[in-house]
Amino acid sequence: MSKLAFVFPGQGSQKVGMLNDWGDELSEAFSLASDVLGYDLWKLIQDGPAEKLNQTEYTQPAILTLSVAIWLLAKEHGAAPNIVAGHSLGEYSALVAAEVLSFEDAVSIVQRRGQLMQSAVPVGKGGMAAILGLEDQNIVEICRACSEKEVVEAANFNSPGQVVIAGHLDAVKRVVEVSKNAGAKRAMLLPVSAPFHCSLMEPAAIEMANVLDTVSLKEPSIKLLQNVDAEYPKTVEDIRDNLIAQMSRAVFWTSIIERMVEDGVTTVVECGPGNVLTGLNRRIDRSIKSHRISSSEDISIVMEALI
Repeated sequence: MSKLAFVFPGQGSQKVGMLNDWGDELSEAFSLASDVLGYDLWKLIQDGPAEKLNQTEYTQPAILTLSVAIWLLAKEHGAAPNIVAGHSLGEYSALVAAEVLSFEDAVSIVQRRGQLMQSAVPVGKGGMAAILGLEDQNIVEICRACSEKEVVEAANFNSPGQVVIAGHLDAVKRVVEVSKNAGAKRAMLLPVSAPFHCSLMEPAAIEMANVLDTVSLKEPSIKLLQNVDAEYPKTVEDIRDNLIAQMSRAVFWTSIIERMVEDGVTTVVECGPGNVLTGLNRRIDRSIKSHRISSSEDISIVMEALI
């Protein structure tokens, strides 16, 4: 029997005005989030300024709230996935969908997560880059060769031939140049404020453990695949440990989608702003039927397609 998966995006899809396609359907979720955050999240997303929205401590609650609000609407329309997963920050949206975390707790956690990730490395000292067109292992080896006692590591295995690296900025730049010479189709620095998902985030991971100790996690109501190992956690403690590790370890998105396909998933719905994951998923396995819900009119179209 074919299975359905819902997946949730991470940072990068945010933009001022991304709620323009929605009416009052999302107001309850944004009101709850704003109460937790202490500021008007809806107004920030609608009016900006973009510089503030793009700061990770504001970006993370914004993406999470929009993704969860869309998920709740899709659920009202009959969405019943067999498996959920999220990319980086999106894992918290998946945890809310699987009823592991309350929405309010998730908003509070990701706000703090953004603050911790931003403060772990001084601005300008770290960086990230996307490398396209090389084998994963080749990139890992180039990172090792270019480190020169600095940190530079594979941070996101996004799809075959697309890996994001992170670490000290100078080391990242060295990997970009060596990758170009090694035949990469593209190798480019990314406009991010911190080097996510590498060992430079270990101080933030230690603090994240304290944050997660303050909230209650429950057994998933929907099967959940996590970033750090592309596995189904066996216990609530595993979920907590994986969330801590996720701060300073790579996201294995390619492996997550491959695991879904192995387990019978034929249709994947991206739930949240943008369509980044939809594009990645198609590159990982072209047999997947891919849909996305990022506007109000998408819901009825996608739910009809799922029948």
